[in-house]
Amino acid sequence: MSISEAADEAVTTLLNGIVDGSVDFQGNPSVRSTSGGWRSSGFIIGAEVAEKFAYLGIASNLITYFTGPLEMSTASAASNVNLWLGTAAFLPLIWGSIADSFLGRYRTILLTSSLYILGLGLLTFSATIPSLCKDQETLVSCVSKLKVTIFFSALYLIAIGEGGFKVCIRAFGADQFDEKDLKESRAKSVYFNWSYFARSTGILTTRLISNYVQENLSWALGFGIPCLSMMLSLFLFLLGTNTYRFIKGRKHTNPFVRIGRVFVAAAKNRQQTSSETFLLVPTESSKTFRFLDRAAISCESREVEEAKAVLSLVPIWMCCLVFGIVYAQSPTFFTKQGSTMNRSISSTLLVPAATLQCFINLSILVFIPVYDRLFVPMARSITHRPAGITTLQRISTGIFLSVPSLVIAALVEMKRLNTARDQGLVDSPEATVPMSVCWLIPQYVLYGVSDVFTMVGLQEFFYGQVPVELRSLGLSLYLSVVGIGNFLSSFMVSVIEKATSQSGQVSWFANNLNQAHLDYFYWLLACLSSVAFVSFVYFAKSYVYRSPK
Repeated sequence: MSISEAADEAVTTLLNGIVDGSVDFQGNPSVRSTSGGWRSSGFIIGAEVAEKFAYLGIASNLITYFTGPLEMSTASAASNVNLWLGTAAFLPLIWGSIADSFLGRYRTILLTSSLYILGLGLLTFSATIPSLCKDQETLVSCVSKLKVTIFFSALYLIAIGEGGFKVCIRAFGADQFDEKDLKESRAKSVYFNWSYFARSTGILTTRLISNYVQENLSWALGFGIPCLSMMLSLFLFLLGTNTYRFIKGRKHTNPFVRIGRVFVAAAKNRQQTSSETFLLVPTESSKTFRFLDRAAISCESREVEEAKAVLSLVPIWMCCLVFGIVYAQSPTFFTKQGSTMNRSISSTLLVPAATLQCFINLSILVFIPVYDRLFVPMARSITHRPAGITTLQRISTGIFLSVPSLVIAALVEMKRLNTARDQGLVDSPEATVPMSVCWLIPQYVLYGVSDVFTMVGLQEFFYGQVPVELRSLGLSLYLSVVGIGNFLSSFMVSVIEKATSQSGQVSWFANNLNQAHLDYFYWLLACLSSVAFVSFVYFAKSYVYRSPK
């Protein structure tokens, strides 16, 4: 071998060891053998598990705290839970923009983690504030205004922190895999599956531990444990700092500003003919939404392509909003439904209603390995696609499965109401309906399987179908499906509550669930989900996948 050939081989080896477009914590080029990949994502997944333990330790049983210590009605409690969950899931749009614009994902994670921990600490403190009434019987609320003020301030501080943490840490975790490397590119798809699997483990654990502590020992202790878990999350994340890859690039203006500027420019230049803008548009420009090409006169072609990419996601995003509404039912009405049923395991042990949500996570933990190890290879042998099926096919399958989940929920609720009526318990809201809570397990299990298809698919789809510079924003769009879904659920509950309680009628969401009609609400959601599924398939068939640059 000549000296020149040996030198070329050495250079090639060196270049193969450097990850193009990323640097390490000290600003040096990332070396593939010592950074990123599963090495780094292990710390990130550990931080996500601890964070999910904290978040769901609060969220999964919040409706019980509202209707118990805070003395709210069922409809008011459900609306407040939906509003809070919606806020936490909608804020990623803002935090994703901040991270993509100037702060960066790493620093955003550090900032929001601190706010998160502060909120959890205040929430724990609020639970220690005693009742005003002590042991006296009174018709006036025993909840102090100070307790309520600190509680809601803490709750929304948690939402602010959680909204920024989850969107940035998921994008940051995916950044650890180099798309230009075939092996790491395949690993990224697997990463989305197994990070979801790990988060579900944290959620399952907190639903077994935190919910029991809250209802049987102390709400203050039940809120304090998630606070400690969030501290652990931040520690685990910082532990992996030296192994992380940081995407290298210039600072970008706010993505909303960039995209908005394209639409404004296209509107201003609407009188321009296509021939006048043809020479300004690169040959590799996408052929969709050609009206935006007029913006190329005053905007960069890259910005025009970003606007096209985001606009093409809007129909898919809108069709998924109904699934977001369905997603909001587990921590609210599913939980209240179970609280009226026989939850006794023994004469002394009563299962908290919120713990039933564990079956969602159990089904996820069982089905993800089945999906990854059995379903994907079988589908791959038929379709010859690396992931077996496309992300849109995966999402549509999940939306379809949400329909039978709601149908089962409605049928079980009808049986529960009939049992209460037969036992003469219609006017006894505190009485336990002699019907095993195990009747709810099928709807929870199917809900979990639907979750595996839809939520993981949405995460991968919105991350992969936007330009690299907008990936925090892309994941924000995925999370906003849940956020807007919760807002819509809260709005629907308020409207239906008002409409069905007029003229002396009993509301669908009456405090006495033995007189209410949650079954009607479930049937309504099943119909809406069916319409959403048909609409989604229609738009998915015409969607053109992009390869982000």
